[in-house]
Amino acid sequence: MDVMPRWVDVVLVPLLSLIIAFVISALVILAIGEDPIAAVNLMVTGALGSTYGWGYTLYYATNFIFTGLAVAIAFHARMFNIGGEGQAAIGGLGVAVVCLAFPWPHWALALPAAMLGGAIFGAAWAALPAYLQAKRGSHIVITTIMFNFIAAAVLNYVLVNILRPAGQMDPASERFPEGTNLPTMHEILAPIGIEFSRSAPLNITFFIAVIACVLVWILIWRTRLGFALRAYGHSEPAAVYAGISPTRIIMVAMLISGALAGLMAINNVMGEAERLVLNSVEGAGFIGIAVALMGRSHPFGVFLAAILFGFLYQGGAELALWTSIPRELIVVIQALVILFTGALDNMVRMPIERFFLAMHRARKAREAGSAE
Repeated sequence: MDVMPRWVDVVLVPLLSLIIAFVISALVILAIGEDPIAAVNLMVTGALGSTYGWGYTLYYATNFIFTGLAVAIAFHARMFNIGGEGQAAIGGLGVAVVCLAFPWPHWALALPAAMLGGAIFGAAWAALPAYLQAKRGSHIVITTIMFNFIAAAVLNYVLVNILRPAGQMDPASERFPEGTNLPTMHEILAPIGIEFSRSAPLNITFFIAVIACVLVWILIWRTRLGFALRAYGHSEPAAVYAGISPTRIIMVAMLISGALAGLMAINNVMGEAERLVLNSVEGAGFIGIAVALMGRSHPFGVFLAAILFGFLYQGGAELALWTSIPRELIVVIQALVILFTGALDNMVRMPIERFFLAMHRARKAREAGSAE
C-alpha cells in the first residue's frame, strides 16, 4: 500500500536529492580553495541575472525539453531509450536537408517543413532499434547506445563528403538560406517594447518546446494510445491479456520518442547555428535521460528539470570563465545532480517512505485504540 503522498514523490524527493548534490558540490569547491557561496552567486547572476543569461539558460533548456520528453515517452512504455543523442543528430540532418533543398522565402514556411524533416529523420533512426527489440528481442539499451555511434559516423561522412561546400575545411554544411532564419527572442519581444539580449541564441523554438510538453501530457493521460503505453509499461502480461500488441507499443513509443529527439535540431541547427555542424547535439541526448528521471517522466517535471540543467550549463560556463574553478568541476557538479536525482534516488526516497509508513501505522493504532 502506498502511504506516501504524491507531492512528496514528485516534489520533496527530487528537491532533497538536489540539495544533497549541491551541498556535496559546495564541499568540493571549498576543498579546492574557492568560496562556494561566491560560486553560487556567480552562477545565479550569470544564468539568471540578465536577459543574456536567461537567453542561454532557456536555449539550453529547450534542447533538454525535447530530449527529456523523448526519454519520458519511452519510459512510460518501460523502455530505456539512450539513443536520443544519435536521434537528435540524425534529426539535424533532416532539418539541414529540408532547409537546403529550397530557397525558402520566409521562416514561417520553412519551420513546419523543417520540423517535419527533423521528426521523420529522428523517428526513422529510432525505428531501427525498436524493430530489433520488437521482432528480434534485442535489448533497446544496447541497440540505442550502438546507434549513437553509428549516427555520429553517418553524420561525419555526410558532412565531409556530401554537404561540405567546395574549398571549405570545416566539416559543416553551407549556411541555410536567409529565409529559414528563425526569429530570436529579441526580435519577438522588441515590437512590444521589451528589451532582450541580441546575442542570446534563444529563439521561437522555446515556445514549440512548451507546446510539445502540453501535447505529450495530452497524449499520455488523455488518449487511448497513452493509456496503452502506460498499461504496457506497468505490466506487459496484463496489457497483452487486454489485447494490447507489444510490437505496436514498442514501435509507436520509439517512433514518437525519436521524433521528439529529432525536433531538438530546430533549436540548435536551424535556430542557433543556421547550418549543420559535426557536434551540434553536444550531449543533450544524454542530459535528457537525467531530465526525464528528475522530472518523473511527467511533461511538467521535464520542463522544470530542463530549466534546472539549463541553469547548470549556463551558470557553469560563467564559473569556468570568471573563476579559477576548472571546467571539469562543472561537469562533476552536473554529474552529482544526475547521480542523486537518478541513480541514488532510493537513498532519499526510502527513509521518507519509512517515515510516512510509521506515521500511517501510528494513525491506525490511534484509530484502533479510540474504537475500543
